[in-house]
Amino acid sequence: MPVTVIRNADWIVAFDEASGGHVYLRGGDVAFDGNKLIHVGGTYDGPAKTTIDGAGRMVMPGLVNIHSHPSSEAMTKGWNDELGSPKLYGSSLYEFMPLFRCDAEGVPACATVSYSELLLSGVTTLVDLSVAWDGWVDHFARSGLRGVLAPMYRSARWFTRNGHVVEYEWDAKAGEKAMADAMAVLDAAARHPSKRLSGMVAPSQIDTCTPELIKDSFAEAKKRKLPFQIHAAQSVVEFHEITRRHGKTPVEWLLSLGVLSPRSIIGHGIFLDSHTSAHWPATGDLDTLVESGTTVAHCPVVFHRRGIALQTFGRYVAAGVNMGVGTDTYPHNMLEEMRAVAITSRILAEDVYDVRTADVFNAATLGGANALGRSDIGRLSVGAKADIVLVDVTHPNMRPVRDPIRSLVYAAADRAVKTVIVDGKTVVEGGKVLTMDHEKACADLEAAQRRAEPKVAGLDWAGRDHLTISPLMLPMKTAKAKAAKKPAKSKA
Repeated sequence: MPVTVIRNADWIVAFDEASGGHVYLRGGDVAFDGNKLIHVGGTYDGPAKTTIDGAGRMVMPGLVNIHSHPSSEAMTKGWNDELGSPKLYGSSLYEFMPLFRCDAEGVPACATVSYSELLLSGVTTLVDLSVAWDGWVDHFARSGLRGVLAPMYRSARWFTRNGHVVEYEWDAKAGEKAMADAMAVLDAAARHPSKRLSGMVAPSQIDTCTPELIKDSFAEAKKRKLPFQIHAAQSVVEFHEITRRHGKTPVEWLLSLGVLSPRSIIGHGIFLDSHTSAHWPATGDLDTLVESGTTVAHCPVVFHRRGIALQTFGRYVAAGVNMGVGTDTYPHNMLEEMRAVAITSRILAEDVYDVRTADVFNAATLGGANALGRSDIGRLSVGAKADIVLVDVTHPNMRPVRDPIRSLVYAAADRAVKTVIVDGKTVVEGGKVLTMDHEKACADLEAAQRRAEPKVAGLDWAGRDHLTISPLMLPMKTAKAKAAKKPAKSKA
């Protein structure tokens, strides 16, 4: 395979085998042969077909995003920014999220917008938690991302008739069929010719799946040697629902089902028994996560919009929980999520030392890779995949450059990401996505929003229209047309 060398990079974020973590290197080369790294740091003296000038660049590993919903969340921009049910503890899940969804025509555009945002923010590996849609596998492959497809399925839907009680409509047989259909998607991903796709077993939510479906899903994940993920401990409503049904916290109940393990990922994991909003007498959930080796996928931004936060990311890290980072909402900007992880953790802890930026970067690289059972992504080391991000350290938002990752996370974000390489192929260059038509997808998604708006009143329990539920930030005012001036009369 042809060798590519990135020559004379200003900074390299390399993996150090001795310490098991990342280190900075200054002024060196990174080379890859096909889709594998063959040289990291120092001078590369071997043959190379392609040379990339690394001057003014930081070379870092691609980010590993372990929780996202690309086929739906980009659709809700401008709708769900400030929505939450006051009588359902501020969550928007039960009353508002089901009202504003893409139709089948809009889903590919929604996914394209999301995939583009992810690449532009340095993501090279993505867990896509979507309800399976026609063309999904091939569409994902065309994005150029390294993909983990996680088709979601469940035994019940949630709904509310009044805005203060959540109810569940159950159909266990439909859940079993949906699981079988999801396994067919995983089979299609595994045999895809791109060889960049794999699968994850993903029953949707702890409160919408029967215990049998959850246990069967975990057994299938073990059989297939795949990771397993379920949304759990994501709302106060869910916490109370599970404790009402089983007398156990969500984490305790999953433990009793035998589905917590190093292959298990809990989406969100905010409302443990120790969370101040839970008011629960026991405090063993955090220890359970550590002892079982379960990963928590932390996606702060979607919750911060509703005044909800994990308590705290630094506390979970210090306890020994394997933490990963995801983008549960728009924008699918991994670097902005990482900033939110660090800052909010310190606010909640009232301690600037609650979490270090290195902890956050590790979660977005090594922690995510560990959750997926992989040691060949999320790091720059010989033998790892050539998933690489080049950051412009001369960008005004990066300068002055004293610590480039801190500058990237706290100041520049995606503005400084110039080149993204996945599996040895360049998919972003000059800050532009090469694999997809991002601009057209944005226009198509906007059209999908307009189609969704008139349908809201028919879906809402109270019959409210979209502007009543989510009014524009400023009132709409129609400008009055100026009256035409009459021509002046001639004095002649």
